[in-house]
Amino acid sequence: MSRTAIHDLADGMTLAQPFQAADKQLRVNRQGGKYILLKLSDRSGTIVGMMWNADETTFDTFDRGDYIHCTGRTQVHNGSLQVILTEIQRMDPAEVDQSDFDRFDANQADNNFTRLRELLATISQPALHALAQSYLNDDSFVQSFRQAAAAVSNHHAYPGGLLEHTVNMMELVRLISPRYAKVDTDLLLMGAFLHDLGKIDELRASGEISYTDRGQLVGHIVIGVQRLGEKIAETEASTGQKFSTGLRHQLEHLIVSHHGVLEYGSPKIPVTLEAVALHHIDNLDAKLASYSSIIDSDIAADGNWTNYTPSIGRKLWKGDS
Repeated sequence: MSRTAIHDLADGMTLAQPFQAADKQLRVNRQGGKYILLKLSDRSGTIVGMMWNADETTFDTFDRGDYIHCTGRTQVHNGSLQVILTEIQRMDPAEVDQSDFDRFDANQADNNFTRLRELLATISQPALHALAQSYLNDDSFVQSFRQAAAAVSNHHAYPGGLLEHTVNMMELVRLISPRYAKVDTDLLLMGAFLHDLGKIDELRASGEISYTDRGQLVGHIVIGVQRLGEKIAETEASTGQKFSTGLRHQLEHLIVSHHGVLEYGSPKIPVTLEAVALHHIDNLDAKLASYSSIIDSDIAADGNWTNYTPSIGRKLWKGDS
């Protein structure tokens, strides 16, 4: 079935094609009428869908994650492209081409994981090197890490995104750390590896990315510290040597402080040079990925600037058209 990818949609296009229902809500407008608000997705991204004058009968015919055949037309509203739907029909998964919706790039994940191993191999501190091997020797962890997303939205919000984000940060560590003599490169590199591993269990990467029950109840920072404790115990068992309590505390601090400020979910603010560096490296990679996504998906008529984006409080320069 021929279809137009979301990132190729433009204003005023008539559509009759499959999407995946990433999210759905039945809402009531000011006049008391009901409408369906949808987040439609495919491999290339997501777009808002609206079906006016809807009711529970249509709303209940499909669930989140289902494939749905949508008939409607694209239009720009408040600077963003959306789809106004006139008909929605649930589809059997066998009716769609899965390659249109699978966002996991196995080849890219292979390349990223090869580079991850190379970067971890540069760690010379024996205890940290052994700890890294405990993670890499865990086949279940490796498989989950390869496919995990870094977020539900904002940055690296796709299968394989967490691995990409992690490798990006580790590459930045190798560039930045040698310029600061008091920064422990091995410790910072390990912190970049560990900082978001709790997202493997916080987020569900299969199908539409969403929070797991554990993710909602506990969160990736606590999960990451718990996983670290398990891996330290495994490292002690495999090496027959006690893992330094002080080093463990340093690693835990890197995980719990990497959001930088309490308001952003960090239980502690960074108080070591490595923690300060980790926070800013994390923020740099996340912001550049997020802003690049805004530029790539923008549909502003002004070729040099994006539309104003409320979440970041600005327009972004796209370059000379």
